[in-house]
Amino acid sequence: MTEPLDGPRWGPASGGPAKQLVVLLHGLGADGHDLIDLAPGWGEALPDAAFVAPDAPFPCDLAPYGRQWFSVQDRTPARIVAGVGAAMAPLQAFLDAELARLGLPGGALAIMGFSQGAMMTLAAGLRRQPAPAALLAYSGRLAFPLPEDLAGAPPVLLAHGLADEVVPVAGSQEAESALRARGVQVRAVYSPRLGHGLDDAGIEAGLDLLIQAFGQPAG
Repeated sequence: MTEPLDGPRWGPASGGPAKQLVVLLHGLGADGHDLIDLAPGWGEALPDAAFVAPDAPFPCDLAPYGRQWFSVQDRTPARIVAGVGAAMAPLQAFLDAELARLGLPGGALAIMGFSQGAMMTLAAGLRRQPAPAALLAYSGRLAFPLPEDLAGAPPVLLAHGLADEVVPVAGSQEAESALRARGVQVRAVYSPRLGHGLDDAGIEAGLDLLIQAFGQPAG
């Protein structure tokens, strides 16, 4: 059994009670501090949103530091699916606990992830009931089978660098095709010179989707 997840938090910028929750899931070998710096920028436009970036449940087995959602030492599909599945329970428990702590309904949640975190965002977010308001997946892919029923699935942003040398852009392109074929609303942003990382285009697209999903006024 893993310890309950935890990580850095930020906001709401308004100083009042949270009306939305944005959870940021880091990639392999990082921790929650890797993404929490997105919160102040996004929080300007989402003043009632609380942000939290939990550390993944397992120590990274490729380095003497950092965390991982699942091991990639064995990259066979069955092992990856098993690894994602093992991380699902602590992640879902964390999401439930954070919503309960803030007194928010499940529909007030948005999940963003990068790389491994993007894979967990899609795997966990598409299984939540009620559905989150939005899912933002950066430099990821579908690493877990899609649920049988995607009716009412949240809108999804897929953002990826065409020059990604770690997780090939084909991962997001295949996810885009699979999700669209199942009726999921998808916005895809592919950045020509971007490697394995985030850029302004993807960050702005993510904020646009959050504003739309949470019904916030623009500007």
